[in-house]
Amino acid sequence: MSKKPRSLVRAAFSAVTLVMTMLLLSGCGNYMVLDPKGPIAEKQLDLIIITVILCSIIIVPVLIITFIIVWRYRATNKKADYKPEWAHSNLLETIWWGIPIVIIIVLAVITVRYTHELEPAKALASDKEEVTVQVVSLNWKWLFLYPEEGIATVNTLTIPEDRPVRFEITADSPMNSFWIPELGGQIYAMSGMSMALHLQADEPGTYFGTAANFTGEHFENMNFQVNATSDAEYEQWIQEAKSSPNTITDESYEEMSKPTEKEEPTLYSSFPEGIYERIVTKYMHDGAELHQHGSASADETDAAADTANANSEEDSSAHKGH
Repeated sequence: MSKKPRSLVRAAFSAVTLVMTMLLLSGCGNYMVLDPKGPIAEKQLDLIIITVILCSIIIVPVLIITFIIVWRYRATNKKADYKPEWAHSNLLETIWWGIPIVIIIVLAVITVRYTHELEPAKALASDKEEVTVQVVSLNWKWLFLYPEEGIATVNTLTIPEDRPVRFEITADSPMNSFWIPELGGQIYAMSGMSMALHLQADEPGTYFGTAANFTGEHFENMNFQVNATSDAEYEQWIQEAKSSPNTITDESYEEMSKPTEKEEPTLYSSFPEGIYERIVTKYMHDGAELHQHGSASADETDAAADTANANSEEDSSAHKGH
């Protein structure tokens, strides 16, 4: 779909959606899903629009015909034909069964195509270097680790615009869902698993990030600001983070992982090497297999599992010593 027709279709779709929504809601904010700022969100919106148009081919005529039938065959209309013996029409049966079947087939083909194209673990095509961010869902905060830069943040995320970002996502809390609506769809964060999600911001700006899954009393506080900046500003931000007096140690992480009501955005200049892998394998038993979805190499997975098993053996020996 070229840019001009796509813009016209989106404008029409947004106008119809706005009118329909205004009948039900008032005081609504920004329609973030309908205002994509990245290639993944763009294609997801295309799928939404195509799906709504295809479904409207069935729904709109049905609603119109329903109104016409109710109006024409009302009790006070004496001009309507009276056919008590009428029971079947091959033409009408073909229309109201054939058209929906064709639309369902078309919709299925389009959905399968987009599903494979928008596979979260699939890297984005780009001539620019990819940025890796490891994400940990905690109660009730988000921890972001930048393994290549050796820095970390809580409840704030900064990425360079027009560069692909690879998110590796897990949880040290109940299952949650990581979502930046203007950049792409959500993906679950689960303990014992590492999920991959590739996104990109096409332009600089500040975007809304949130937890899209209920995880307890203060889950509504799990919102974070996504700052998409130029490469120069991104490098400047990295240096700012590296000069932060805050650091994450194994001990301070244990304190951080405890439930808190509201955590302010914070920068950390360092964190223990391999902490993400240890978080992923934290609740694994001996011999358990690490579940991943395109988020780590086989060597990294084996190393993380070996570390978890070694820690488990040390804990067992310590308990026996007592």
